[in-house]
Amino acid sequence: MEILYQSTRGNGERITASQAILNGIATDGGLYVPTQVPAFDRPVSAFAGLSYKETAFAVLKQFLTDYTDEELTACIDGAYNDKFDTPKIAPLHEAAGAFYLELYHGPTIAFKDMALSILPHLMTTAARKSGLTDEIVILTATSGDTGKAALEGFADVPGTRIVVFYPKHGVSAIQERQMVTQKGDNTCVIGIEGNFDDAQTGVKRIFTDEGVRKTLADKGFRFSSANSINIGRLVPQIVYYVYSYATLLAEKKIKDGEPVNIVVPTGNFGNILAAYYAMQMGLPVRKLVCASNENKVLYDFFGTGTYDRNRPFILTSSPSMDILISSNLERLIYHIAGDNAETDRALMAKLLSEGKYAITDSMREKLSMFVGGFATEEETKEEIARVYREAGYLIDTHTAVASAVYRRYREQSGDETPAIIASTASPYKFTRAVTEALGIETQGADDFALVGRLSEKTGIPVPAAVSSLETASIRHDTVCEVEEMEDGVKRFLGI
Repeated sequence: MEILYQSTRGNGERITASQAILNGIATDGGLYVPTQVPAFDRPVSAFAGLSYKETAFAVLKQFLTDYTDEELTACIDGAYNDKFDTPKIAPLHEAAGAFYLELYHGPTIAFKDMALSILPHLMTTAARKSGLTDEIVILTATSGDTGKAALEGFADVPGTRIVVFYPKHGVSAIQERQMVTQKGDNTCVIGIEGNFDDAQTGVKRIFTDEGVRKTLADKGFRFSSANSINIGRLVPQIVYYVYSYATLLAEKKIKDGEPVNIVVPTGNFGNILAAYYAMQMGLPVRKLVCASNENKVLYDFFGTGTYDRNRPFILTSSPSMDILISSNLERLIYHIAGDNAETDRALMAKLLSEGKYAITDSMREKLSMFVGGFATEEETKEEIARVYREAGYLIDTHTAVASAVYRRYREQSGDETPAIIASTASPYKFTRAVTEALGIETQGADDFALVGRLSEKTGIPVPAAVSSLETASIRHDTVCEVEEMEDGVKRFLGI
């Protein structure tokens, strides 16, 4: 069955998976969605015992139907190799009454590696398939993790350049050092005087500016994206939910067909949307628990049916979730509106003009599988300490948000369904917050000194991705105002 893709705001034009991946975002500002979500082509039990690569092939071939088996195999082999520090790629760890899905074993120690390791391969394969000769310019906004993972994936990839914008004062010290020390002659990192929403809005504005696109086209460049607005980022994330369920089956932790709850710390909504698609494919899921930090715009949305970004932007210890405009929610809105582009377009226009919109009661009824929750800064800190104290297991701030939200949900609902918690980053990526949560003295110490203290306290080895940073040379030191982002792109491209 051929799966095509169309814009959430479009007129019904349908394109292939490879074309959607190359485009990144539709010219009308919408996001590409599959014309239908395919059902699994085998019983879920048949995934038990498969390797991560085998699972990836089985899932991706159902969504990326214009890629040949040989092309998909090559992309998967190029992505999931010894760059990851475990052959399992995404292992499960049972602790404190849940199964933590460790998604941080890749080169940048965050879950973005799971999709951004394969996206460059999917994109360059798509370019070859379409006979594209233009140089692909990856334009990406990051709240901390996407940027480094995208830079790592695209560094020195022939025929590509990559520009990453990040909030200068809105990421952890380790996250920033990872980005500004990035090697690769085709890479550019720019800090902005603003927050992630400003960066994301600026990137979308550049993407959809016909004048900018024409200028680039005349110079032999073509925009694409490595954010989760790109369907080539989103589809590979479905894989690890299927793999984690199959792992529980293989280890006899659950029975065939037994449902699980999936708990995801959520900012831009892409990671939990991938779980939603896995559920639509046939994965036995009871509840999707959407965990927010104090920027709880999604929690409020699921509770009221109104999405309202008109509120203070709060900098937290889980910066990858410091987001008030959750781009991928648009895909869900489109689906619960009955795949209606007109409805979606009207709601997104309201979000742009008024900063909020409200969905209908019939749309809300289609959200019954979602549960919203949020954790305060103090609750996040307490959860890190609790899980370590009770289970000897160390989690980062984002995972702690999810863990705290799930614990409260279970206590209040009495729902004892086995839970998979997406553990999205190594605790060493947010060293200061984690060391403070464990009661380790931080006064007067920089983040790299704290890395050593955390390792000494827990006995957990420091990842090479962190230990190599302290002496790495800073290669990117540009900072600009939001309105100067377009100029930054043009300077890097020499136009």
